[in-house]
Amino acid sequence: MRNLYYKIPVFAGLLSLLSVKANAQFQFATANSNRSGTEGLFLNPAVIADSRERFTIDIIGVNAGIDNNLGSLKSGLISTLTSNNGNANNIFDYTGNHTFSVMAPYAKVSGPGCMISINHKHSIALTTAVRGMNQFNNFDQSLYQTITNPAYLPTTSTNYTSSNYNYTAQIWSEVGLSYGGVILEAQHHEVRVGATVRYLGGIGYVGLKGQNLNVQYKANNDTVYAYNSDVEYASNLFGSKSALLNGFGNNNLMSQIFGQKDGGGVGADFGVMYDYISDERREVYEMDGEPQRVDRSKNLYKLRISASVLDLGAITYKANNNSNLEASGNGYLTGSGLSNSAGNYTDFKNYLAAQGFSGDTTSKNTRVGMPTRLLFSADYSIWKQFYVNAAYVVNIANRNNFGNSYYNQITITPRYDTRLISVGLPITYSMLSNSMKMGLGFRISGFFAGSDDLLGLVAGHQYGANIYVGGSIPFYKLRLHDRDGDHISDRRDKCPDEPGDWMNHGCPFKDKDGMKDNDEKEKPKEDKTEN
Repeated sequence: MRNLYYKIPVFAGLLSLLSVKANAQFQFATANSNRSGTEGLFLNPAVIADSRERFTIDIIGVNAGIDNNLGSLKSGLISTLTSNNGNANNIFDYTGNHTFSVMAPYAKVSGPGCMISINHKHSIALTTAVRGMNQFNNFDQSLYQTITNPAYLPTTSTNYTSSNYNYTAQIWSEVGLSYGGVILEAQHHEVRVGATVRYLGGIGYVGLKGQNLNVQYKANNDTVYAYNSDVEYASNLFGSKSALLNGFGNNNLMSQIFGQKDGGGVGADFGVMYDYISDERREVYEMDGEPQRVDRSKNLYKLRISASVLDLGAITYKANNNSNLEASGNGYLTGSGLSNSAGNYTDFKNYLAAQGFSGDTTSKNTRVGMPTRLLFSADYSIWKQFYVNAAYVVNIANRNNFGNSYYNQITITPRYDTRLISVGLPITYSMLSNSMKMGLGFRISGFFAGSDDLLGLVAGHQYGANIYVGGSIPFYKLRLHDRDGDHISDRRDKCPDEPGDWMNHGCPFKDKDGMKDNDEKEKPKEDKTEN
């Protein structure tokens, strides 16, 4: 039975994804920066309204990692992936929880994109990406170890149960169009809204779910007896593309994003932001006829409160691109029988039927849900360029259906944030593993790198790890230049090197004799007195 772990294609897909050289989840250390470009879109699409950037060109970004409550990593993820060949028993010190959930890995490769500030109230953005998630939810930990760990085999017959269990692995592409706008603007208050609509292209998936799993392990042989159990299996894994196994192995990112897909759908994000602008943060200056022009090159808010709903939607795989199997009943299963039949859909179906399971084989559309979640945050300016952000992530995806989900967490991120440099230190409490995580991230102009869970990369006894890196070309908003000091910007001043008047387009005023007022004052009057 223990050989099953290495032979079933479901797990082969997991191992293939672990080899991806990409790497984070929320990027709190850098995405909360006030000059994060399109990075901040994935936390709240309203962030691009009244952006500190006029224009941003995205080049590429990668982020990925793992998260789980199956067990803590025996050593740092870097050494684990290079020395243990993906053997789970060499990776984890198991927690002993009755059930477990694992996200290993999640990955995202961001492609080309851009953001444009039409004016300070309205902005639009275009983003592209390929994403993948491999996830177990609510599986029996003892059964998992019995299957995968030879040293764990019980010496007596043992019963295992799982209810509402779900395994979903999926890789998909995204092309998104975003809009952010200011809907309220007052001296001390600003409200912004934003939305992103995405086309989702399904590259490949595999899913396994059920309401009830009862298994009795027969000691000293390679057999389990499943009774009063149900299982639904669906995938396009056995199609001509074998898309899930190919995964990120396709080096052509553009073909992954824009190429032909087995499934399609629409996704969306929605967000709202409120800024409180105190007198001490509100910087104004006189320019171009405006005595109180706001300096939009600098950050204005003292307190920002935001809320967003992210990754709404699903991908539907058409009936002719995938296979479905619904089975229930009682029967004996062996490790060799499962591993020998699982590589082919028809063989797998026939094996279950031969063991006593009744099943319904169908070819139907399959809906695979996105990892929908809510995000609430508050960002406070402590002093000058020092900020602290608090964020709460709440899963609202239905884990009883095919699809992926994130896990609830609370993150506090102090950061130093200027136009050219940002440094953040996210500290997270994970409600999946009931553990603390610490990260570090930085941004230098458009280049960013970091981790929301840094210790897991290099140290043991952590429940997750991630790393991210990427780059863009930003064009920042700047205070209007006025080299002659007449409060008329150089771009609108027809006489930029000599002080003038706004009504005269920045040039000194001239009367009917063609002379400037200043020249007339300086010229001595002619003496017309007769001798």
